[in-house]
Amino acid sequence: MAEQKTKPGSGDVAAFIEGIEDAGKRADAQALIALMSEVSGEPPVLWGTMVGFGQYHYRYETGHEGDSFLVGFAPRKAEFSIYLMGTYFPEVAEKREALLARLGKHRMGKACLYVKRLSDVDVGVLRELAEISVGELRKAYG
Repeated sequence: MAEQKTKPGSGDVAAFIEGIEDAGKRADAQALIALMSEVSGEPPVLWGTMVGFGQYHYRYETGHEGDSFLVGFAPRKAEFSIYLMGTYFPEVAEKREALLARLGKHRMGKACLYVKRLSDVDVGVLRELAEISVGELRKAYG
C-alpha cells in the first residue's frame, strides 16, 4: 500500500496563515480557525497546505486505510476549500441539502465546499455543517 502523502504536523499554522497575501482571505482563514476549533474542540494542525482539526483513522472495505482530519480547510488562491467529509454520509444527506440551500454563494463537491469569502455565506449555517461533519465522523470512526 502506498504511503499517505498528506500528514499532520507539517508546519506552523500561524506562519502559514500569515503567509496569505490577501488581507481579507487571511482574516477569513483566522475566522475559520476559530469556528472549527470551537466545533471540533481541537487545535488547528497543518496537513500540507490544509488546516485540519482533530483526526480519525479510516479503513475501507477495499482495504485502503489512512488518517484524515475531522474538519478543515485550505485557503486556495481562487477560493476556500472547506472539507466536510462527515456530511457525505447518506443518513445526513437530506439535512445537508437543506443547509446548503440556505448557505449562500458556494459550490459543493462530494464532501468539499468551495466559497470565495465568508461574507458570501451564512456562517451559522456553515457552523451547522461543520458540526454535522464532526459528529458523523466521530460516530463512524470513534
